[in-house]
Amino acid sequence: MTLWHAILVAAIVCVALKTVGYLVPPRWFEGARSSRTIDLLTVALLAALVVVQTFGAGQAIVVDARLPAILVAAGLLAARAPFLVVVAVAAGVAAVLRLAGWAA
Repeated sequence: MTLWHAILVAAIVCVALKTVGYLVPPRWFEGARSSRTIDLLTVALLAALVVVQTFGAGQAIVVDARLPAILVAAGLLAARAPFLVVVAVAAGVAAVLRLAGWAA
């Protein structure tokens, strides 16, 4: 199997999953329990993506300037700062730490 075969199979699987989503009856999602699960699943997937992108480097876990930047961003979000401010300040913290040589 070549890379293009893998890409084609992945694309077909994605389209099939999306189609199955449209075929599921809406009444399955009307209950309180299923609504809550769907909402929490979205948050959990986003949190997992942030953790993997922040600490992952190949097969290793790396702690560098991204960790303090994420902590600063979380603090600013908890303080209800505007999103653009959060992004700019977190990027600035990471840049200053990298400039200081704390992390690559």
